[in-house]
Amino acid sequence: MDTINLDPRYSTSNVPGKCIKCLAEQELNNCLLELLREEGDDKELAQRFEMLVSFLKSPESLKLRDEAERYLADGKQVTVSISLEDGQPKYELKINL
Repeated sequence: MDTINLDPRYSTSNVPGKCIKCLAEQELNNCLLELLREEGDDKELAQRFEMLVSFLKSPESLKLRDEAERYLADGKQVTVSISLEDGQPKYELKINL
């Protein structure tokens, strides 16, 4: 299973931004649409969907959102990575300097 990377951005007058929650919800909706269009059983896509649902329900997502907002306010770029490690979801905040 691939890692899901979410790159939040602040909104400016020229560029609309999105928070981590909005990006995760957008990705979740895209997965749902793909699952509905799929003929057959796409286990990787279903797993991606489950990872996003798990992230959005997790208390850690709020903590990561707050932390990411703080770094964005300081002018830094951040990426939140969602992956599976030994069958368990793993969330990581990366600061891109």
